[in-house]
Amino acid sequence: MEKIQQEIARTEPDVPFRASTKHVHHTWAKTFQSRPELYIRPRRLEEIRKIVTLARRCRRRLVVVGSGHSPSDLTCTSSWMVNLDDFNSVYNVDVQKKTMRVAAGIRLAQLGKEARKYDLQVPNLGSIDAQSIAGAIATATHGSSLKHGLLSENVLSLTIALSNGHAVKCSKEQNQDLFRAALVSLGALGIIAEVEFQLADNCNIEWEQKLVSLDHVLATWDTDLWTQKEFTRVWWMPYMKRAIVWSAEKTSKPLRAPQGSWYGGSVGFHTYHNLLYLSNYIPRILPAIEWFVFGMQYGFSPGKTTTAVEEMADGLLMNCLYSQFVNEWAIPLHKGPEAISRLSAWMNGDPGEGNIPFSAKGLYVHCPIEVRVSDTTYRSTPRPFLDNTYEHGPTLYLNATLYRPYLQDPPCRDRYYEAFEWLMRELGGKPHFAKNFMYTTSEQMQGMYGDNLEKWTKVRDEVDPQGMFLGEWHRRTFGLGGRYEFAQQEREIMRRNAPNGGQFWVGEMEAARGRPGEGLSNSMERTFEKADSPSASSSGESFDMMYRAEAEKSTRLQTSGYDEKDDGDKTNADEGVYHRFHGNPKDKTTGTAVFDKISVDATSSSNPPNILMSRDIASSRSWVGPVDKSLLEKVLGSGYLAKGGLGEA
Repeated sequence: MEKIQQEIARTEPDVPFRASTKHVHHTWAKTFQSRPELYIRPRRLEEIRKIVTLARRCRRRLVVVGSGHSPSDLTCTSSWMVNLDDFNSVYNVDVQKKTMRVAAGIRLAQLGKEARKYDLQVPNLGSIDAQSIAGAIATATHGSSLKHGLLSENVLSLTIALSNGHAVKCSKEQNQDLFRAALVSLGALGIIAEVEFQLADNCNIEWEQKLVSLDHVLATWDTDLWTQKEFTRVWWMPYMKRAIVWSAEKTSKPLRAPQGSWYGGSVGFHTYHNLLYLSNYIPRILPAIEWFVFGMQYGFSPGKTTTAVEEMADGLLMNCLYSQFVNEWAIPLHKGPEAISRLSAWMNGDPGEGNIPFSAKGLYVHCPIEVRVSDTTYRSTPRPFLDNTYEHGPTLYLNATLYRPYLQDPPCRDRYYEAFEWLMRELGGKPHFAKNFMYTTSEQMQGMYGDNLEKWTKVRDEVDPQGMFLGEWHRRTFGLGGRYEFAQQEREIMRRNAPNGGQFWVGEMEAARGRPGEGLSNSMERTFEKADSPSASSSGESFDMMYRAEAEKSTRLQTSGYDEKDDGDKTNADEGVYHRFHGNPKDKTTGTAVFDKISVDATSSSNPPNILMSRDIASSRSWVGPVDKSLLEKVLGSGYLAKGGLGEA
């Protein structure tokens, strides 16, 4: 650890290194947790470049997190975690061109708020706006409209901090292969630092939601279901064989709130939550729960309609309700009726059971199944190498959501998801990367993406030859690392049940493998010696890409005045910036819909920060905030404090 301390001190000592040692990361749904060795929150591009340089020299993997909304283990690490919530500035707005250049840590909600100051808005949104723009781009986030594709189609350029410490710009015109790889990067290329984004004129939307039969949905599928209005999504109730069709169009009409209902607020929210919890023990009551909860909310007979006029930034959002698993796949839109009919037959035990070779006997699932659409073929923007949409026409997304009431896993998950994924693959589908697909192998993924995966991997290996941004998720999903080992990649070594639900994920660096009991902290000093080898120190300079592009050293970013908080229990963005709820029932007994908007509000932590600054290490005198010595001994290694490694303020 002394050498790590020395390395931090001598590497650009005037640039802060804002790292905490007590953070515990968990996904929004608390499906996964992990404890990073260091949790780092940069505020400037210079700090990001320093983090990358130190990670290369110290042989550490870097994982970038935002809202943690993906319920998978994609963001889990026992190495170094980088959160960009404090790296969220707006650099430039071109009102005439309707573009905005921002730091990549900015949340979509904040981006929209800043855009509306200029009477602009984000052209398309998914179901929430709590993600960072970098995270939304990296995981192929989409909305539900045949007039829009992925959110990344509005990205004009990106600036990425690569593993050699350089910040490189890419776009349609410049470094196009890097641009196409980074539009769905899955965090495996580098740290996306800056985004130039295309906006649209601000407006309201008038939306309507209507309860209809499933037969009506299938009958209108190829006529006007998806084209009558710009935005359309469907919530399918599998046991009632009905659906709620929500559709919206842009309008100049004034705002008009939807009609309230006594069951649409906190009463409905908590009732459904408790009934879902009961169903974990008595699964066969789920069809009755679906009938009761959604009947009370949307009506017991088809035809009930609700309308409203809202700002587009609000109207497109919905509440994610409770902790959940989500397994979403993209298939060709024209195969939607077959997919829904077969899945419905399987779940309801209809004759033939949809020709799905798994038994559904005694299996009951949650409601609703979300149905959305996009079209990535109507514009001539560069197509990401890992775009999971249908490349020859419109795309349908089926999302099999399973709630985790009070953080308890539903008993149907494994059999349901195995059958669901089998059907999606048979229909030519590809999984959403940020979701919980579980029964699809790396060989099958390689077959789905073919040459595009090879192209993405080639770019990835060029810009990160030591695997600084590679983890077990990438290895498991795509088979990366099978041909040769990456010195900085991290492997999963174990999982255990977490005390507050989900699984606690533990990883190990490649350099530490083969030494039982040698974790990250114990192996750090041994692996540090490798960092000064010619191959390690110069590997970043060997990229052909670097010779074709300028390495940007930004001086325009300003330091945030935010006083960091990290109590080790909140989730990423919660620490002094955001507090995210699993659901957001209204603070009254009446409301408008169970599917209310996700809550993001300002909060602060009452616990003292535990932040390490590079200047403090250089002098070995002061910390920002008090030090928990026992915790530091545990995380940094026994005897480290006795060596005078850190002092107290």
